[in-house]
Amino acid sequence: MLGRDHSNIEDDNVRSKGRKGPETPILIAARNGISEIVEKLLEHFPIAIHDVNEKNKNAMLLAVQNRQPHVFQILLKKNILVKDSVLRVVDESNNNVAHLAAKRGNYRPWQIAGEALQMQYEIKWFEFVTESIPSNFLTRRNEAKMTPEELFVKNHKDLVQDGGKWLHKTSESYSVVAGLIATVAFATSTAVPGGIRDNIGIPTFENKTPFHLFAISSLIALCFSVTALVTFLSISTSRNKERDFGKDLPMKLLIGLTSLFFAIAAMLISFCSGHLFVIDDKLKYVAYPVHAATYLPVTLFAVMQFPLYFDIIESTFRKVPRRSYKASVL
Repeated sequence: MLGRDHSNIEDDNVRSKGRKGPETPILIAARNGISEIVEKLLEHFPIAIHDVNEKNKNAMLLAVQNRQPHVFQILLKKNILVKDSVLRVVDESNNNVAHLAAKRGNYRPWQIAGEALQMQYEIKWFEFVTESIPSNFLTRRNEAKMTPEELFVKNHKDLVQDGGKWLHKTSESYSVVAGLIATVAFATSTAVPGGIRDNIGIPTFENKTPFHLFAISSLIALCFSVTALVTFLSISTSRNKERDFGKDLPMKLLIGLTSLFFAIAAMLISFCSGHLFVIDDKLKYVAYPVHAATYLPVTLFAVMQFPLYFDIIESTFRKVPRRSYKASVL
């Protein structure tokens, strides 16, 4: 044992001893994410898990390379001895499963919009794979003498730049809206409808419900609009490092959008409640359709942002990325 060469240590990467050649059914199913076929094949032909293609990639490597979370999870559930032997297989370029998780293909596998959220899913996928395998896999070097972490940084430089640009443009656009709302909210929060009573300093309409609604909603609008503005500015001044796209930047964007939506709603409530003091009682029923028409364009703006908002929520709190099941490429 003491004289054994380091290259022969059992824990090192290995070449698969399974059937090698054209892709077998389990390899095709793993590459395309057909988890039902993978399960059935492993149930009836357990030895198929060792099949490899001409590039020495088995089902595990192909599932990771083509971003197939369901297949990867199925293969991880195999007994520890089989899983270990399958994980330690490397392809013809000496890439192990962590290296293939770090690579980025020419297609977009994740069902998410925006380069920043694509980058977030790439980080989530890489972390999901690396957390499921032995830690020593992350120190292995491939044929190009690169570790998985180094390969990940190299392959995602363009996506990081595009994601940073997308985030900056998005945050700048929302900052303009948040700034306008903050300006209006500040002006309305310092105004007192009906003025104050002489020599007393108490608002004239202090006992009216619309006055309290006006005062509270204008203050809420000011608070949330300033929060949104500061959050979007922090995104614009971010360093845009790879790891920042994992949780920090998307969480800031989520907080900013949430604050902006609350600020918009509070501003509209403040406007409508304050407007009730400047119209005659006989015209109040006429004012209601006007208020509804005022809500319409702002509501449409919010509705148009909901798809992005829900995408951010899903990508931020989802541990395993949601795969787009389109045809994959090798």
